[in-house]
Amino acid sequence: MNYYRKVLLFVAMLIVCFASVSTVIPNVAKAEGDPLGINAEAAILLDAKTGKILYQKNPDKVLGVASMSKMMTEYLVLEAIHNKKITWNQKVMINEYVHKLSAAPDLSNVGLTQGEEYTVKELYQAMAIFSGNAATVALAETVAGTEKNFVALMNKKAGELGLKDYNFVNASGLNNESLLGNIPAGGPNEENVMSARATATLAYRLIKDYPEVIETAKTPKLHFEKDGRDYPNFNWMLPGLIFEYKGVDGLKTGSTDFAGYCFTATAERNGQRFISVVMKASSKDARFTETRKILDYAFNNTGEEQILPKHYQVKGQKSLPVVKGKGDKVKIYTKDPISLVVKNGEKENYKAVLVLDKKKLTKDGELTAPVKKGDKIGYVTLESKNGEDLGFIADKNNKNLKVDVIAAENVEKANGFVLMMRGIGGFFGDVWGSVSSAVKGLF
Repeated sequence: MNYYRKVLLFVAMLIVCFASVSTVIPNVAKAEGDPLGINAEAAILLDAKTGKILYQKNPDKVLGVASMSKMMTEYLVLEAIHNKKITWNQKVMINEYVHKLSAAPDLSNVGLTQGEEYTVKELYQAMAIFSGNAATVALAETVAGTEKNFVALMNKKAGELGLKDYNFVNASGLNNESLLGNIPAGGPNEENVMSARATATLAYRLIKDYPEVIETAKTPKLHFEKDGRDYPNFNWMLPGLIFEYKGVDGLKTGSTDFAGYCFTATAERNGQRFISVVMKASSKDARFTETRKILDYAFNNTGEEQILPKHYQVKGQKSLPVVKGKGDKVKIYTKDPISLVVKNGEKENYKAVLVLDKKKLTKDGELTAPVKKGDKIGYVTLESKNGEDLGFIADKNNKNLKVDVIAAENVEKANGFVLMMRGIGGFFGDVWGSVSSAVKGLF
């Protein structure tokens, strides 16, 4: 009886062990594939200052972007204003098509009356805050004459901004079938598409090139003077809204049947700004709950670290030889420090690499006197110690990781007599060396 009891106990222990293994293994696999467990088709997280990628899931999968594509319309409108092609107070007359589109059922819109004038600013606010589709078309026509021309500008600008994996077929992000037969580009059922990487690149450039975009994006509610109505911002993570998150002040939501629920967010705390993108989340609320996970990770598990201090000297390359100077070498160091937002514990994963300006060197790698303190000699950049791509969204040359290397002291040019004596000394030194070699050869 005691024997059977032991056997049963052994079998029970085996069952427990197998059950534990079956529950642990999936979690390990999940952690390796997506450490944050984001419930969306694709996602990405950036440091908004440098564009460094801090997290990504399927970043290059091309998906529908819906109204997040209005960020490109915002970029082109702000660019046109900066270039003085249009003004905020410029009046826009609403045509029949834009009026009808603004009244179309089941579309996000601020009502626009045919024959009435609205300012560019009013239309921009309707687009950026309440995602007004008809207002977006009106702005596109104002900037480019027709929405068809504007779509061509969108695709051209995407290339200029360094986006990859994108295609714009309209200004609003709607499915073309919703445009009442006025299709500017593409097929009758096409939509705008981008990857999470491309979407994040667009948001990164929009904030960097036109930071004033935040002033409108952070408005929780639009009061539209023309009809006296209030329109809520679809970004429910803004202050006072249902998914309020400390620091969130933008940027753009989007949803269609094809794209699912999407959200490009940006948040700033204590001078540190992040950009996140969530694409094809499972529900309207999920795009915000999943964004919260990403931003929590950003603020709790990353931080700005000084990777190299000011006046850093690369090991083994702390000075350069100098010819025709009172001294024969000069100390060199970095002009400024290099700081970078990195994941906790990853500060030591970087190494400094010195790149000298060959135009300032002789064929033997020497500087020619005089050398002044502060003269730029080259630059120091960072590389990963294990050779991995450091992951910058729009900077393949790591420009954000470069700092000038300068001369740390003066080296004056030697006078003619000193140079002559050095030449004579060098000559006799060479002669003596030749004689010594010849004498040694006799023995």
